[in-house]
Amino acid sequence: MTDLVEPIPGVAPAPQVRAGRGYLLYLAAAVLFSINGTVAKSLMLGGLGATYLSQLRVTGAAIIMLAGLAVLRPATLRLRRAELPLLLVYGVLGVGATQGLYFISITTLPIGVSLLIEFTSPLLITLWFRFALHHPTKRIVWVGLVGALGGLAVVARVWEGFTLDPVGFAAAVAACFALAFYFVSTDMQVRGDHPRDPVSLTAWGMAVAAVFWAVVQPVWTFPLGELAGSAPILGTTGPLVPAWTLSAWIVVMGTVVPFSLVVLSMQHLRASQASTMGMVEPVIATTIAWVALGETLSPVQMVGGAILLGGVVLAERNR
Repeated sequence: MTDLVEPIPGVAPAPQVRAGRGYLLYLAAAVLFSINGTVAKSLMLGGLGATYLSQLRVTGAAIIMLAGLAVLRPATLRLRRAELPLLLVYGVLGVGATQGLYFISITTLPIGVSLLIEFTSPLLITLWFRFALHHPTKRIVWVGLVGALGGLAVVARVWEGFTLDPVGFAAAVAACFALAFYFVSTDMQVRGDHPRDPVSLTAWGMAVAAVFWAVVQPVWTFPLGELAGSAPILGTTGPLVPAWTLSAWIVVMGTVVPFSLVVLSMQHLRASQASTMGMVEPVIATTIAWVALGETLSPVQMVGGAILLGGVVLAERNR
């Protein structure tokens, strides 16, 4: 006789794992994230500060996602007391810090350079699996790690005395750690003993990040006048468009949709696979920023970026 198990509200049933579907979902998210970097920098060129942009992004996304789930799938919003601690840290560090630090970094760094630094996060995840979870590690993994760090040194052109802006570089490195935590904590929450519905996980993560920013920057201090103005879309000399249209893109197509795609993809991928797939984002984002903003990497930096990405993929695929 088969036992009947009552489903737990807010907890997703175990999905059928299809790696191919997971990779396609993450690829779609990476394309949207790549476009979003250029849109966000355009808004910042128009005068909106990086931290306010991050606050706008998570607050708008939280309102949309929570409202949508409250109407369409209210049961998924129910929370269990046991999941609250990790969910709170996930929202502040995995969601809020990752986005805010990325925006701060691209204020002074080219988008491509910032993403190359941030997406060394798979190296941290590899180290986590090795030393925290005691997974066996092949020797070639360490070759990949060394290669990736060497590529990063080439991107930074360390032989010239470190040419990157120190504030932007520090923010990108911190974003790398926050992104690694995002991948690992998402993996834990959507694949644990009581897996959380991935869309509700994103919604609650955005809500926690929104509350965090509301404490750091009270909503009445938000510069609404910046949204009533215009922002360039093709660099400082490009045509101007209403800032609110770019803001709407960032909230919906740059946040709600791609973040949902990421957590949906992680029903089929592990954190290590998803973060490796993320390696396409610096390539796509660099191309878009080159076309739209005129940001370029030197030939040496492009070689370094290729070495970095190759080292990360080598390390992860052989972990």
